[in-house]
Amino acid sequence: MSYSLEQLSRHVQGTVYGDSQFHVSKLRSLGQATPHDIAFVNGEKYLEQARQSKAGALIVSKDLMSLLQDQCHLVVVDSPYLAFAQMTHIFSDQREFTGIADTASIHPTAQLGENVAIGDYAVIGENVEIGANSCIFPHVHIGKNVSIGHSAWIESHVSIFAEATIGDQVRIHANTVVGSEGFGFAPYQGRWHRIAQLGRVRIGHQVRIGSNCSIDRGALDDTVIDDGVIIDNLVQVAHNVQIGKHTAIAANTVIAGSTSIGAHCIIGGASAIAGHLTIADQVQFTGMSMVTKSIHQAGNYSSGTGLLESTAWRKAVVGFRQLSEMPINKLLKQIKVLTSRIDQLESHQTVEQANERPYPNDDTKPKL
Repeated sequence: MSYSLEQLSRHVQGTVYGDSQFHVSKLRSLGQATPHDIAFVNGEKYLEQARQSKAGALIVSKDLMSLLQDQCHLVVVDSPYLAFAQMTHIFSDQREFTGIADTASIHPTAQLGENVAIGDYAVIGENVEIGANSCIFPHVHIGKNVSIGHSAWIESHVSIFAEATIGDQVRIHANTVVGSEGFGFAPYQGRWHRIAQLGRVRIGHQVRIGSNCSIDRGALDDTVIDDGVIIDNLVQVAHNVQIGKHTAIAANTVIAGSTSIGAHCIIGGASAIAGHLTIADQVQFTGMSMVTKSIHQAGNYSSGTGLLESTAWRKAVVGFRQLSEMPINKLLKQIKVLTSRIDQLESHQTVEQANERPYPNDDTKPKL
C-alpha cells in the first residue's frame, strides 16, 4: 500500500515541496531508502547522508529545506523526528485479525464496544467492559469486572485481574500480568503469613507497558499508573506504587511497594527503587541506579560505579574493602593529622628558602 505526500503531510501537519501526488510505499532510513520510499533527516549532522540517500522523498525541517530541495520531494515540518514517529503509525502493520474468534470464551455479561476484535482462545470474564476499536489478541485472559477503554491493544498471553481499570489507547505487550498479587507477608513466630491483596490497579490513558512486566495490585489502596506513562520490558511494579504522568521507565527496573514516583521522570534501565519512598517530578535516574531514600528535588541522579578494565576493578574492590574495614571517624582523624604535618613541612621549607635567599645590597642574612 502506498501513500501520497499530500496524505502524509496532512497527518504530520507539514508542507510538501515538490509533487504532492508523489506516492511512497515505505518509511525507511536514509541509507536503506529507495526512490519509492520516504526517510527523515533529524538535524544538520545527517545532511551528508541525506545528500547521498536514494529516497524519493525526505522529511526535513525548515532550516534544511533550501539545502535539499533540489534533490527530491520534501515534506517540511517543525520537528522531523516527531513527524517520523507520527508517520510510523501509518506504515505499521494493521490488525492481524478482525471480528471475534469462535474459540474465544466470552461471559454473557461482558460488554464489547463496536469493532472490537478478539482472537482465538481469549477469555473474557464476568462484567468485563472493552471499549470500541480495541484488539484483544489470542490467549489473553481478562478477569471479572475489568474495564478497558477504547482503542486498546492487548497482546497474546497478557493476563489482567483484580478488577483493573484501564484507560483509552493503552498498549500492553505480550506475557505481561496486570493485577497479580502483591508480595505481602506478615512475619510471626518464624513463619511468613500471606496477606491477601484487596486493592486494584488503575491505568490511565495512552499508557504503554512492555512485554513480560508485572504490575501488582494494591494491598488496600490501588496501584496507579497515570496518563502517558511508558514502561519498557521486564519491569516490576509492586503493590501500591504510584507513577505520575508521562514518566518513562526502562527495562529491568524494579519498584518496591508503596513508592510514589512523580510526573515526567526518567528511570534508567536496571534501576532498583526501594519501598515507601517519594520521588519528585522531573527526576532522572541513570541506568543501574540504586535508590534507597526519597528524592524531593528535580534533577539528575546516579549511583553505582562506572565500567573499569577487570584488573583495575579487582584492585578497586580491594580498596573498597579496606575502606569498609576502617571506621570513617578514624580515617578522618588520620587525614587531619597528615594535613597538619604537610602544612608544618611546607612552612619549614618556606623559612629555609627565605634564609638562603641572597640580598644584593647586604652581605648579611636577616635573622629569623
